[in-house]
Amino acid sequence: MTIALVTGGSRGLGRSMALHLADHGHDIILTYRSKNAEAEAVATEIKAKGRQAIALQLDVAKSETFGDFADTVNGALQENWDREDFDFLVNNAGIGINAPFMEMSEEQFDQLTNIHLKAAFFLSQKLVPLMKDGGRIINISSGLVRFALPGYAAYGALKGAVDVLTRYMAKELGPRGITVNALAPGAIETDFGGGVVRDNPEVNDFVAANTALGRVGLPDDIGGAVAMLLSPEAGWITGQRVEFSGGMFL
Repeated sequence: MTIALVTGGSRGLGRSMALHLADHGHDIILTYRSKNAEAEAVATEIKAKGRQAIALQLDVAKSETFGDFADTVNGALQENWDREDFDFLVNNAGIGINAPFMEMSEEQFDQLTNIHLKAAFFLSQKLVPLMKDGGRIINISSGLVRFALPGYAAYGALKGAVDVLTRYMAKELGPRGITVNALAPGAIETDFGGGVVRDNPEVNDFVAANTALGRVGLPDDIGGAVAMLLSPEAGWITGQRVEFSGGMFL
């Protein structure tokens, strides 16, 4: 029995990740920031698949709470699984802020930094002691590290930092058999960034026209990718950035 912890698992990509992992036989700890009802609905859906699932509140923008969150995870593991460790961590929770380089405020930059870089670093730091040797970590990166679109300078730069962090984590956690990889989605139809890719036909058509497979990505494309990277067959991959974008901007 394996347990995966997915941050931001109540909606969007995180929800799809949690459901795909449940389909592959993993139990799930998912986190949510404010929408408890959505998170509990996902947990209920997972339980209907015959797997165990719990939803825990976490604001990844507040690194000062990560120690207490790790204690909560420890208690939940013992209470629900009679275990003191878990197997997989997916650092997924995030937001998008689209602002031109010349208009991005320092407050917006700090918010993105806290959520995308500091959380991947310090949440992992607090949770790795609870991880089983031979476990896996996936940090969610972005196609915007490889290609540039106006309005995403801060977001792309921070995801680039996540890619570098991933390599260092893989190197330092390797002695415990823990693999660490970065999964980089392309443009996906979700409510991310205000749902611009999903809801704006011009943006959707632009992305599809510049993607080798001829369409915009769907949440299940990335949920399936996470399940693949956490499969037994992927155990020899570590320190890598793996892009799942359908061939966007090749």
